[in-house]
Amino acid sequence: MEVLEQTLDSREVAKMVGMRHDNLLQKINSYIKYLRKDAALKNKVGEYFIQSEYFDDNSQLRRCFQVSKKGCDMIANKLSGEKGVLFTARYIEVFTSMETHIKQQEQLPQSPRDQLKLMYEFQEDTAKRVDEVADRVTEIEENTKIDASDYGYIGRRVNQRVKEIARGYNATNKDQLATLYKDINTGVKQITGVSTRSQLRQKDFDKVNEYINNWQPSTATITIIKDMRDSA
Repeated sequence: MEVLEQTLDSREVAKMVGMRHDNLLQKINSYIKYLRKDAALKNKVGEYFIQSEYFDDNSQLRRCFQVSKKGCDMIANKLSGEKGVLFTARYIEVFTSMETHIKQQEQLPQSPRDQLKLMYEFQEDTAKRVDEVADRVTEIEENTKIDASDYGYIGRRVNQRVKEIARGYNATNKDQLATLYKDINTGVKQITGVSTRSQLRQKDFDKVNEYINNWQPSTATITIIKDMRDSA
């Protein structure tokens, strides 16, 4: 039995990259177009991408590609920053798993029935490992602290929102502003479970941003501010 080239279905690749499958197909088509323009590479397209098909949930025949490790390398090289690093780690893990699986096979089955069974087992194992790697990476992403730019953005939004509320309550002195800052920062800590803003996680960014946009000081805070104003 001929050993098939180790590949990943482009649908799996799209999931690993965090991209819509149709958008990934467009990118792969452009890569193939460039390869075919080069005299030395035009006959090597199949070493990167192999055109394939699948049936969707509505039994409609759809296009996809089988993507080799070289093809994944090409896709990864077009990604930048965190997304590129994570995708590279994901496909390396999967291809390493494939290679280990193949090495563990002492003898390939000879009958067509056993060959077909092995092929399905291999595909199921690969899909399972893709999901496991994706779950591990998602867990890492969710617990990663926000980067400096996001941290700075949240700080600016807190300042802007406090100033907006301060104008509405004619809170102008530093004690009144400090009371408002304490109120909004306490809320951020409560909804995220962190003790300081520097400990915010990437997954909390959207929630915190929404909270800041909708934040209103508590009744107790408003009362304290009014008392400060009246006693001034």
